[in-house]
Amino acid sequence: MAVVRKIVHIDMDAFYASVEQRDRPELIGRPTVVAWKGPRSVVCAASYEARRFGIRSAMPAMRAARLCPHAEFIPPDFKRYKAVSRQVQAIYRRYTDQIEPLSLDEAYLDVTEQRGGLATATEVAEAIRSAIREELALTASAGVAPNKFIAKIASDWRKPDGLFVVPPHRVDAFLEPLPVAKIPGVGRVTQGKLEALGIQTAGDLRRCDVPVLHQQLGQYAERLLQLAWGQDDSPVRTERRRKSLSAEDTFSDDRPLSELEPDIRRLAQKVWQQAEREQYRSRTVLLKLKTRAFVTLTRQQTLVAPPPSLEAFIQSVLALRHRVDLPATTLYRLVGVGFQQLMQPAPAVSQPSLFDPCGSTNQVP
Repeated sequence: MAVVRKIVHIDMDAFYASVEQRDRPELIGRPTVVAWKGPRSVVCAASYEARRFGIRSAMPAMRAARLCPHAEFIPPDFKRYKAVSRQVQAIYRRYTDQIEPLSLDEAYLDVTEQRGGLATATEVAEAIRSAIREELALTASAGVAPNKFIAKIASDWRKPDGLFVVPPHRVDAFLEPLPVAKIPGVGRVTQGKLEALGIQTAGDLRRCDVPVLHQQLGQYAERLLQLAWGQDDSPVRTERRRKSLSAEDTFSDDRPLSELEPDIRRLAQKVWQQAEREQYRSRTVLLKLKTRAFVTLTRQQTLVAPPPSLEAFIQSVLALRHRVDLPATTLYRLVGVGFQQLMQPAPAVSQPSLFDPCGSTNQVP
């Protein structure tokens, strides 16, 4: 008989903003926005008081200021947030080593076998939330379920400072009315396609015309059906392999694509140096752009082989500009450069011997 897994998803509540309110008591109860207040800034986090005014993460800071003129804008302090995140993870480790951090404020825990001496996953989640509240003066929401997919949705069910449990025998009842927009990977475009087919809930997905769904969504249809039935065997990964490397920059003034080569070169050098330092290679190069209207577009290409040099990498990224189909007059506020689909770290390069008369080296092909 298969072992029923016990997965907990922990999500800190308005993490950056909550840290600021904790450390600056005068902010408690006041709309708090973590962002540099300027024409080019975006919101990193918003307290629940600020969210009542419609302020959300990734929103332009100027728009947030218009929505709530009396909000307190606090510049982000990521060094401090990382330090607090390490404290939170230390609490997790009291109960399990099976931890998959998703970000500074979010993680999956597999507590199927845990060392806290507690009887159920629900008790583990409550113990973790209590420790975070008592020791760090912060709150966290948690979802408990038989797999990662359902646990993540459940953690959002009673935010903030809430706990929601979906035991195995309640999975079907929980998913039946679930809006498809709650399913990971269902964005606006996919949601529109599903609604055109009369599909609005996971229950509708279970009863849909499968061939038609495949015709509309391709390979993603199969994964979507699995999730609609609550099937997710993905493990909690304690070591998450890096999948990409990138660097981006937001300009102080909007610029046309024709003027971005110096910025692309500078960012490409930064990415290349990090890839060499961490011994990563990739055949897939990426160019990211964001227009002054906050429309994001990406262009990428998979090469025959990894770029052999920095200049080759730069040229491959510059070539992607020709695949941008917006008018030449379009102005951009951000440019990014990166590698996608990173390969495993390359073998270490042998150093030349001081006594090698040829001074030759063994190089990674």
